[in-house]
Amino acid sequence: MLRNLLLSSCFACSLIVPYQNARNARVQITVEWSSPTPVISPASSGPASAGAFNPAAIRNDGKTVLLYREQDTAGTSRIGYASSTDSLHFTSSRRPILIPATEYEKDGGVEDPRVLQIGSTYYLTYTGYNKKDAQLCLATSTDLMHWERKGILLPAYKGNWNTGWTKSGAIVPQKIKDKWWMYYLGTASDKRDYMGLAFSGDLLHWSDATAQPVLPRRAGAFDSRVMEPGPPPIVTDAGILLIYNAADDKLVYTTAWALFDKTDPSKLIARAETPFLRPQTDWQRVGQVPNVVFTEGMVKDKSKDEWWIYYGGADKYIGASRIRISITH
Repeated sequence: MLRNLLLSSCFACSLIVPYQNARNARVQITVEWSSPTPVISPASSGPASAGAFNPAAIRNDGKTVLLYREQDTAGTSRIGYASSTDSLHFTSSRRPILIPATEYEKDGGVEDPRVLQIGSTYYLTYTGYNKKDAQLCLATSTDLMHWERKGILLPAYKGNWNTGWTKSGAIVPQKIKDKWWMYYLGTASDKRDYMGLAFSGDLLHWSDATAQPVLPRRAGAFDSRVMEPGPPPIVTDAGILLIYNAADDKLVYTTAWALFDKTDPSKLIARAETPFLRPQTDWQRVGQVPNVVFTEGMVKDKSKDEWWIYYGGADKYIGASRIRISITH
């Protein structure tokens, strides 16, 4: 029934991309349905008066929970909370669950979360922004409502190759070679935003794993300017599937995928030649930042072999799409 509402926005991204010394892999992501209107919009006043966007997503106690960026008219961001029993109609909490409280969050706030559960603990990566520096940070919780800060994970300006800000931590949900791994965004000397990889023994202390970014830039392509991790990756038999956010030189943001080796998270196996999600509706094209779909949340559909993804539209709204993923190798 839902599929009939917006067939015009559905399309697939499917290809085979060989890399040297890597096996071929075929990934197909099909958008089955997309919300024609936002599932969460800005409030008339308060913490979300300028925008409600860029949500992390997780299943908890039979519900889909979104932890999303609320931004007020002064430009300060907080993390809001909303839940749904059908993954589509959300009720938002009146109070944010994470507000600026440290020097590295002062004035700018806490932004753009990703969340996953490991054991009985929820791990929330987010950007701490003080109107000068943006840095990748971590908080943990046992109930998704009360969070304990663990500090900055990867400081700005101090990476192996990233000479600027750090953002967007997407943690692989299981250990590989007895280590935890995380894809993240860093800014290189050419002022473009690339995808890096870090490792940790305890999920709290992280170090760069490579001397260069792990997803090369493609000049003239949809990801020529930005390659930024989306939700926590999925580990499959074919490899580590990472949904990522891309921008071209005109800063049009789209959503695509990359596949990494499941025994070596730095080894790229295959990647999309075209995005599977693009700005199409007015609320994705017009807002605080035009022409943006920015995916940070992903949960398995509870009744079908499909996934829900959640994304920011134009840095102002939250949208949802149901996708089908097929991977062969």
